[in-house]
Amino acid sequence: MDNKAKEKRKKLMLELFHDELYVPMRRKELAIFMQVSEENRADFDSIVDELLNEHLIEQTKRGKLVLKGRGSSDGASFKESKREKGDDKPAIIGTYIGNAKGFGFVEVEGMDSDFFIPEGYNLNACHNDKVEIQVLNSSKKQGNRTEAKVVRVIERSTDAIVGTYQASKNFGFVVTDNAKFSNDIFIAKENSKGAVDGHKVLVEILDYGDERHNPEGKIVEIIGHENDPGVDITSIAIAFGIPTEFPEKVLNQAEGMNKPVSEADMAGRTDLRDTVMVTIDGEDAKDLDDAVSLKMDGDKYVLGVHIADVANYVQENSALDREALKRGTSVYLADRVVPMLPHALSNGICSLNEGVDRLSMSVIMTIDSTGKTIDYDICESVVNINHRMSYTQVKKIIEDNDEETIKEYEDVAPMLQKMQELSLILRDRRHKRGAIDFDFPETKLILNKDGEPIEIKPYERNEATKLIESFMLAANETVAEHFYWKEVPFLYRIHENPDEEKVNKLRTFIKNFGYSLKINGEDIHPKEFQKLLSKIEGSNEEPLISRLTLRSMQQAKYSTECEGHFGLACKYYSHFTSPIRRYPDLQIHRIIKDDLRNRMTDAKKKHYEEILPGVAVSTSKSERRADETERETVKLKKAQYMIKHINEIFEGVISGVTNWGIYVELENTVEGLVHVSSLKGFYRFDEAKYELVSEDNDTVYKLGEKVKVMVKDVDLSLRTVDFIIADFDVDDAIHDFYKKGRR
Repeated sequence: MDNKAKEKRKKLMLELFHDELYVPMRRKELAIFMQVSEENRADFDSIVDELLNEHLIEQTKRGKLVLKGRGSSDGASFKESKREKGDDKPAIIGTYIGNAKGFGFVEVEGMDSDFFIPEGYNLNACHNDKVEIQVLNSSKKQGNRTEAKVVRVIERSTDAIVGTYQASKNFGFVVTDNAKFSNDIFIAKENSKGAVDGHKVLVEILDYGDERHNPEGKIVEIIGHENDPGVDITSIAIAFGIPTEFPEKVLNQAEGMNKPVSEADMAGRTDLRDTVMVTIDGEDAKDLDDAVSLKMDGDKYVLGVHIADVANYVQENSALDREALKRGTSVYLADRVVPMLPHALSNGICSLNEGVDRLSMSVIMTIDSTGKTIDYDICESVVNINHRMSYTQVKKIIEDNDEETIKEYEDVAPMLQKMQELSLILRDRRHKRGAIDFDFPETKLILNKDGEPIEIKPYERNEATKLIESFMLAANETVAEHFYWKEVPFLYRIHENPDEEKVNKLRTFIKNFGYSLKINGEDIHPKEFQKLLSKIEGSNEEPLISRLTLRSMQQAKYSTECEGHFGLACKYYSHFTSPIRRYPDLQIHRIIKDDLRNRMTDAKKKHYEEILPGVAVSTSKSERRADETERETVKLKKAQYMIKHINEIFEGVISGVTNWGIYVELENTVEGLVHVSSLKGFYRFDEAKYELVSEDNDTVYKLGEKVKVMVKDVDLSLRTVDFIIADFDVDDAIHDFYKKGRR
């Protein structure tokens, strides 16, 4: 390229960086955006390097290119605009976070703390709206937050919301389920769609109202009556935008695929039907997408991880594929699974059911006695599962040495015992390199046929679940490293290094308890977190410090760049093992198949380079949405369970201490708040020791302390539980008598 042409392109690129609509990108993403061809890539890199050397642009910590001086916020949160007074000031753009009490907050990307929006200053912004704010008074603070007001709603987060209809004679109102959407929505009679009192409905918002007028809307869907079984969970799913039904075209396409595996289907595949293998899942699982096999080669382990070949049935850009990408992931709710793929596939031809031929993608790894993978093969295969086993059955064999179960599965028991041996080796290897294992107790809900919670208990994570985790991690790492070195477009699972400021805050906090974290410059090794978690194990402060440690970390996400996984302490990681329930796995299966069949042409590479950044963003968002939906359904069922136990006494552990009270977690994983106002006397919060201390006597509430609490109140709309400290001068026998009388 001659100098004149180069300067012209340089000027065009600089104009792009100045554009207020420019979204910060990494070098590779920018090249794709500007449609730079392979032959022009060297010239493109040269121009970028010149702009960097001339300090006209800069690269952020996350590797994104922005205009010089915009690096602290990745250039995405600030733009120049004229203010009402006429002087140029940076407009502050952020996301509004609503609160049921009327006030709110605005989170601004790249800024360490958010802004406090007092009641009446939100310009009728709704939760998650994109807004522009103006600082009210930089010296006026609410806690650590500067006060501000919303001056413009830039983009609404939603035009539909779920709630409960309340009918009047000529009109009605919808009381929203989302406590952060604080206004009821007015519904004209002609917009009620025939809804009656108590109907759960989806409302399209026609007018967001103002300071004096409620929002107005029309009902677009009647979900069901609030008292009907399952409507509570369906309402939460719809509120989060989870599709609960498949379009007819998608269902028909799935049914057309649900046919037995034929000889033609198996052509060209590695035949592993004579290899002994099992699936290991929960008792209720129906979408079985992974199987495992193991044999010995001298003192080496030959581990096979065999994954359902979903990509064989879900072709790119088909109706099935578009719907799967839209969903992004299966969602596991309290009383059901909302699958990514229709049951004809997820529970049918793509499920590795016992005793039938199935198409699969296999990773066969040779692993030495230290847990190092010394050889591997990735292939398209056909398998036939010997046994569909549950975690409970495998636990009885490898952990309990149960003779009856070992005899029942005598054809695979020796293999399972060898698998346990390998699992321990792999776990030890991960531990030595610094992998972090947060072992928070998950909740297992037992519901009756009407969806009512009848029991809540911690979910048991045993040796069988850990075995499968180890093998899936090994396969995911092997696949990621293989395709990284092949230099083909790929989708990785990344977990970036923790935020420096959050780590420093954590260090300061744990000093109060006598703990420390070693940091070299700006870097921290995952081993430091691992050591910290080992030191606090069994201590009173373990629950809190574990949670704060987790919060100091970034969220894992999908990316086209292989940036490593901090939590697993590995350089290469992908999601390969669950294509039935995760779209990224399905996406990389297509890439793997194209590579195996020598179809990875330049045109194919360019195609994947164009679509993968969008897939990474979309599926990361879908994962967040699913996680939040799952959490809310569990919180609802916990609240429904505890409402039946009001005035009953439970023993729990103090899991959190704040200036507004103490949080207590019961053995069944239910957590509730003892508000400071319910405690006798005056209490102050000792921030250094993380204790609530009485000013009137010697009472101190501290982390990890066991306490007896009585269930005072449950708010189903907020999904919260309130406790009070049980009065110890009340005789337990009297309490038991009272409890029996209530029943």
